[in-house]
Amino acid sequence: MGGWDGLAIMIAVGVGFGAVSILLGRVLGPRHPTPEKMAPYECGMPPVGDARERQSVKFYLIAMIFLLFDIEIAFLGPWAMAIRQLSWPGFVQIVVFFLILVVGYVYVWRKGVLDWGPEHDPDYVHPAPPGPADVKRYRYGTRN
Repeated sequence: MGGWDGLAIMIAVGVGFGAVSILLGRVLGPRHPTPEKMAPYECGMPPVGDARERQSVKFYLIAMIFLLFDIEIAFLGPWAMAIRQLSWPGFVQIVVFFLILVVGYVYVWRKGVLDWGPEHDPDYVHPAPPGPADVKRYRYGTRN
C-alpha cells in the first residue's frame, strides 16, 4: 500500500457512504409532498420578502473584521507549538503581531464599525414616547 492509497480509500468510503445514504433515502423514504413540506425552512418562521434584499454595509464590515481577527488564532496555534524552538525572538515577533492587531482593533472600534445599536444608525427613526393611553398600569396585590 503506497502513500496515497489510504487517502484514496478514505475518499472512496466517504463518497460511497454519501451515495448510499442518498439512494436509501430515495428508495425507502415516504413520498407525500405537500406545499408545506416543499417550502423552504426558515427557522420555524414563514418566509417573508425577497431573499435578494440588500444588506447593510455594516454586516459585511463585521464579517470581514471577524475573518481578519479570526485568522490570528490560526497563526497562534503553530506559534504555540513551536515556542521552545523560537525562543525570545519568536516571543517578540508574536508580541509585535498582537500589537498590530490591537491597533487595528482600536482603529475599528474608534471608527464605530462595531456599533450596531439604533442610536448609531443615521436612518433610524425613534418612536414617539407612549402617551397616557398607551401605558398599562399595574395594581399589585389585586387581579389585573
